[in-house]
Formats: sequence, C-alpha cells, structure tokens
Amino acid sequence: MSRMITENISYVTYQPFLNAYASNVSFLPNAYTGLHQKAGNPREEKGTMKCADCKLDNACYKGKSCYDQGFKQPEYQDAENLGILMTASRLEAEHYMKMTRLEELIHFSREMGYKRLGMAFCVGLSREAKDIAMVLGRYFEVHSVCCKVCGVDKKEFGIPNIKQERYEAACNPIGQAKYLREAKTEINIIVGLCVGHDMLFTKYSEAPVTTLVAKDRVLAHNPLGAIYSNYWRRQIMEDMPKPD
Repeated sequence: MSRMITENISYVTYQPFLNAYASNVSFLPNAYTGLHQKAGNPREEKGTMKCADCKLDNACYKGKSCYDQGFKQPEYQDAENLGILMTASRLEAEHYMKMTRLEELIHFSREMGYKRLGMAFCVGLSREAKDIAMVLGRYFEVHSVCCKVCGVDKKEFGIPNIKQERYEAACNPIGQAKYLREAKTEINIIVGLCVGHDMLFTKYSEAPVTTLVAKDRVLAHNPLGAIYSNYWRRQIMEDMPKPD
C-alpha cells in the first residue's frame, strides 16, 4: 500500500469546485449533459437502449449522444453528486492504471473529506473484512457490520438451512444498513454480500454505497472469471435453463 498511499499526502477536496459550479451544470461536457446529436442510434426500437451491442465502437466516448430525449441532468447540481462525479473522474485521469481498487477507495474517500466509513461484509469473508478494516483504519474511523447481525433464525423467514442439523442465522442486509445509518457513516462499502442482499443493503443505506468485493464463491470472488474462461462460459450457456 505504501506504493501509492502515504500519511502526509495533501488532498485537494472537491469543495472549491462546488462553490464555482454547484448552481450551474452548463460546464459539463456532452457526455454528462446528454446533448442530442442525431446519427446512428444504437437502439433497435424506441425506448430500448442496447449499448452493450453498440456497432459504433462506443462513439459516445467521443461526444456523440444516442439518447433521444437530449436531457440535461439537474441532479449534478446537487453538491454531493457533483463532488462524487468530479472526484472520481479526477482520480481516473491522474492515476489511470496505477491503483488497485482498494487504493482508489482510500484516495477517493480522503479527497471527498470522509472521516467515517461503514463496511457491510459477508460472514464468509470475515478474515478478509478484518484485513480491509485494518488497512482502512489507518486513515478513517471504520464501522463494520456482519451480514448475520442480530442472529435471526432463518426459520422465522421460512428460509431453508444449508445444513439442516445446525442453527443458521439469516442474512440481515437491512439491519446492516440501519446500523450504519445510526453510526452516521459517510460512505458504505460492500464486501461480498450475496446477490439480492446487496440490493437491499443499497436500497436502505443512507450513505452512498460502493462495492469493494463482489461475491463469487466459485471463482475466488472474481465474477468476470466466468466471462474470461471459455470453460465457464460454455458451461453457463449450456447448463442454464433456456428462457421461455
């Protein structure tokens, strides 16, 4: 971690930018204002965006807009939204291909001026969560809460046990979010929550949420391994139920 992060880094927070721009988003480039430019709309039918199938080599990256409504986004006038947008973009520009995601999270949080971080983690990643909290704890006040907080029996929700002979507590993502709300965290970090549980946590979190670890029990928490591996891609395509 010392490669990129030192204790005496002088961070420039986003506040000066907000003072200048929070009331006016006209300075934002077309990529953010969505100014409409006709030509080669990638949608097959009205109301259906299929950017993943774009045959224009992602021309939006060069300023082209395929979004019919040509809307401006007043949400960027919100101070917090604008700060997050500009800080993330500046870090990308200044440290492109130079930081791990953990380092990026630390730099981002410091530039945003965050002091109190929340971490919602899966019990299956307890060791990793301990190490992450130790690293983050060098720079921030860290509040961590396990997915099994409150120890509620799965049977109360009619959820089947993985192993019938033992007591199993249900995951409690809403409880995690409420605890961190009470702790007044300024950003919450997901570490390996289940698909679905991460949605509930994000839905009920009061602070902005970012994911540090996406759970994948089979591929060492690297979901893209299923795309990079021809074996797994073939197995998924062949074994998954056919759509109706």
